Amino acid sequence: MSPFSLPSKPLHLALLGLLLFLLPFAILRERSYVTIDDNLDTEISIPYLLTRYHVALDYRPTAVVPPVMNGLPRNAMRSGLSVTVAVFALLEPLPAYLVHQALVRVLALLGMYALLRAHFLKRDNDKALAAGLALAWAVLPVYSMYGMSVLGQPWLLLAFLNLRQGRSRWTDWALIAGFPLWSFFVFVGPFVLVALAGLLLWDWQQGRGISKRVLLGMALLTILYLVVEYPLLYSLLIAKQFVPHRVEFDLGKLGPQTLAAQLKSAFLYFVTGHYHASRFFRGAAVLAVGAAFLLTPAAKRRAVLRQVLPLLVALAVVALFCGFAQQITDSLQRVIPPLRTFNLSRFHFLTPLLWFVVLVLSLRWLTSRKLQAAFIALQLLIGLGMNAEWLNNLRELAGRPLPDEPNYQAYVAPSLFADIQRYTMENAGPPALYRVACLGFPPSVAQLNSFYTLDSYQNNYPLAYKHEFRPLIAGELAKNAALRTYFDDWGNRCYLFSAELGRNFRVSARQHQQVQDWAFDAAAFQRLGGRYVLSAVQLQAPARSGLQLRGVFSARTAYWRVYLYEVVPSSSPKPGAAVGQKLPEISKFGLLVCKNG
Repeated sequence: MSPFSLPSKPLHLALLGLLLFLLPFAILRERSYVTIDDNLDTEISIPYLLTRYHVALDYRPTAVVPPVMNGLPRNAMRSGLSVTVAVFALLEPLPAYLVHQALVRVLALLGMYALLRAHFLKRDNDKALAAGLALAWAVLPVYSMYGMSVLGQPWLLLAFLNLRQGRSRWTDWALIAGFPLWSFFVFVGPFVLVALAGLLLWDWQQGRGISKRVLLGMALLTILYLVVEYPLLYSLLIAKQFVPHRVEFDLGKLGPQTLAAQLKSAFLYFVTGHYHASRFFRGAAVLAVGAAFLLTPAAKRRAVLRQVLPLLVALAVVALFCGFAQQITDSLQRVIPPLRTFNLSRFHFLTPLLWFVVLVLSLRWLTSRKLQAAFIALQLLIGLGMNAEWLNNLRELAGRPLPDEPNYQAYVAPSLFADIQRYTMENAGPPALYRVACLGFPPSVAQLNSFYTLDSYQNNYPLAYKHEFRPLIAGELAKNAALRTYFDDWGNRCYLFSAELGRNFRVSARQHQQVQDWAFDAAAFQRLGGRYVLSAVQLQAPARSGLQLRGVFSARTAYWRVYLYEVVPSSSPKPGAAVGQKLPEISKFGLLVCKNG
């Protein structure tokens, strides 16, 4: 079956079901709940800033993103050759997110349906089964900002299975070539290639030979990823534009430390997966395997095991590897230092699709349509029941939102930050002339509201800047060993920390949180061009931190109450050393230090 053939009636019903799934977002619009952790607090602001400041396709070594970390090198951020970035170039952040998510999920449904009809459920009376499984796949909890990295994998598997069978339609090559344009290389690229190499080795061991078409497909996938990720690879490996902060990673200190904790982590990887790559309970697939084995005649049970057991063993091996990955990396990085910057555990991005393959292979052995439908319904309920974003939007519609899970409007709080910016505009001029940093809430909130922040949540930024920023928070890190490890041995969250808050990066207005003593280095803050601290908590002794309270801002629809603190005048730069004059020099210095590495 061609992936572009006309849809069947069951597929129409599945698409209708997906539209109903997406309907709460369309109704709520700005009141939609959007996943916050590792998403709204980082991923959504990145394509917004790249397109707003017209640097999405500017790959010159001197190009920077001005509002982030005193001019974050543009090539430290995601590639501009991305469908995701293109969507954000056309729309404002929230509409872009909602449209992008709808596109990802619709294509996910179509991709899974095409894969199943072409290779697993080919009979005419299997259309409803394939459509139900495709819908269950499309509603899984995923980070849609990662594009097709997870939900688009059925398209890629379809293309490679076609090539493996000796077919080579132009659509297969187009699917392989298009996948890098809508996925993250660091999340899936190397791991997909390893999996495909494993499939070729399996074929060779089974006496089928190695498919040259699959090898060519792997080469095409690699080449396209190199093209898409050229700016990052060029800046780090060839031009050595900057030394990434990731060279100081020591992930072994951040993961589970005891054997019991590592085994527990491996078990969780096996039964629920990882939240970045779709966390859902694998119970439907496991039960389906059991049902297929028990309900199949004894003479055919060995055939059932031959089909599903290799996949279950592979999933168990991946889970064990991921559970111990940080300790494995810790050992290997002593021999191969570059591994320090690479997360080997991301094989888990492949496991959702493998579990669905296990599920469909098991369902094929069941002769009862009702039992098949029951397992699909169970998987659908699991996906919906573990999709926190969808459930929180249902709560919003019902008028019963969770108090600590703000919707987009409350989280970004545009009216609140417009009031703050009116004040700072009168006293300090346009945002480009000064820098701010945030305490008690993510800097992405300020970035989405057009402030220039010294702090940020970034997967890649210059090590030199991390060292420049650390003195601001050194006093607080000294108070809390866990925070010190969190920053020094990881540091993607280059934030203002407070030992009293710990890792609470979301302090709401209703909490009325206070910090009694904040060891903040105002002089170091000024050296980086900082002028204002936007704090979601009240500082009981701001003078000891070198700050003065300038105002308290709140809004009815905002999740935050913001205390605006300014560096005390006595520690301001001398006349002639205006912040606006110094910032370009600081930005340039950060790049030069890294270049000389």
